[in-house]
Amino acid sequence: MRLAALPLLLAPLLLSPLAQAAALSVCTEASPEGFDVVQYNSLTTTNASADVLMNRLVDFDTASGKVIPSLADSWEVSTDGLTYVFKLHPQVKFHTTDYFKPSRELSAEDVKFSFDRMLDPANPWHKVAQSGFPHAQSMQLPSLIKKIDALDPLTVRFTLDHPDSTFLATLSMGFASIYSAEYADKLMKAGATDKLNSQPIGTGPFVFNRFQKDAAIRYKANPDYFRGKPAVDPLIFAITPDANVRLQKLRRNECQIALSPKPLDVQAALKEPTLKVEKTDAFMTAFVGINSQHPPLDKPEVRQAINLAFDKANYIKAVFEDTAEAANGPYPPNTWSYAKNLPGYPHDVAKAKALLAKAGLKDGFQTTIWTRPSGSLLNPNPSLGAQMLQSDLAEIGIQAEIRVIEWGELIRRAKAGEHDLLFMGWAGDNGDPDNFLTPQFSCAAVKSGTNFARYCNADLDKLISAGKTTSEQGVRTKLYEQAQAQIQQQALWLPLAHPTAYALTRKDVQGYSVSPFGRQDYSKVILK
Repeated sequence: MRLAALPLLLAPLLLSPLAQAAALSVCTEASPEGFDVVQYNSLTTTNASADVLMNRLVDFDTASGKVIPSLADSWEVSTDGLTYVFKLHPQVKFHTTDYFKPSRELSAEDVKFSFDRMLDPANPWHKVAQSGFPHAQSMQLPSLIKKIDALDPLTVRFTLDHPDSTFLATLSMGFASIYSAEYADKLMKAGATDKLNSQPIGTGPFVFNRFQKDAAIRYKANPDYFRGKPAVDPLIFAITPDANVRLQKLRRNECQIALSPKPLDVQAALKEPTLKVEKTDAFMTAFVGINSQHPPLDKPEVRQAINLAFDKANYIKAVFEDTAEAANGPYPPNTWSYAKNLPGYPHDVAKAKALLAKAGLKDGFQTTIWTRPSGSLLNPNPSLGAQMLQSDLAEIGIQAEIRVIEWGELIRRAKAGEHDLLFMGWAGDNGDPDNFLTPQFSCAAVKSGTNFARYCNADLDKLISAGKTTSEQGVRTKLYEQAQAQIQQQALWLPLAHPTAYALTRKDVQGYSVSPFGRQDYSKVILK
């Protein structure tokens, strides 16, 4: 049913050989929640909005592991770490569409607006974001950033309340995208603020054209892109939830790139002369979030019992087909400060039963398992994974009902804390280990909804906050090792796996690579 509208969208491309040659179709696994990226925290939405339509002040270069210029050509940081002054790239143009024609170029006022809207309750745009600002809130930016000043059209200054060693890397995240203050002002005056989410404007390599939910998103190459017009035009996201169908469409050249392939599909593609496989170690962790606010999951012994009951090795073999590494905690092993001497929970049914009895639940209890309908990199086979967890929990007396919930609805309700056990994954947006801790385990992230364990502890919060107050990696490592130990002792997650990130492409696709953060860059793609 999700494919019905797609042939109509692709048909015009077949009329012109020139258009056909330049068009890039990407088979993606789900619809975005919207295009106003600051309101959402899913990678699907970041890919469809921030990555193609927007730019940030800075980017994070995965090869060097360093923050590099983007909309900002350069920046200076004061010796006390409290002031950041950015010099913007000149003559950057916002998108011109049939619904907006900019009268000016990017300026410091756009940067100021983009952050004030998230941070300042008095800003009129602050009140109209239906989903709030989950990333800004969980990263505690309202208490970190004291003020933002547009010093001149191409100079903007951030003044911080306290030093934060993660601040610069945070600015490379999707939610830190820069919006047009002029476009926002036009929408506010017209009483059409919802159009910021449905008719987006950015400075990025592609311009939004149209979106048909569960079918396709169409973009045009931005002729005015400050880094040069992309070689592919148009760019089409063919929303294809079934991984098998994604592979079939790739084989038929209906898609030139297919995301989130199943492990078996990767093996098949390696043998096919018209296809190739791109891969990297992902800076990601698949996990089951355990809602610590829902009794009896509020008892550490119960959460520990769930970890002990699950046969993780069997799960990785069946669901990831041995293409992932078992997870012991929130961090992928390639993270500096990874607590390598902290073992995970073994598979021990007898000990799990004993812990339930200690918690006064020797006869078990009833709960629910939430999962998504379609596979993804962090959950290749949602149905099988949920059934395996259900079966293992039944062995210790926990009767779990599986609930399959559409991705957008799943995210919305999980952020509201409605779940018990939730199959989820987290992808770090940059190489900093705090990118896992603050959004997933801080008290602020409980309020913003990204803390799926719903766990707020003053001691853990202090460790996370202290890790950001110094740039000394050795000091931060010790603090983060303590945080990992507490997270494991409290069994806030059932950590599952650290996957290898794969994408399948046609042989003629050049300039595309898989990001360890799950981000997507099609601006350098060439079809030979």
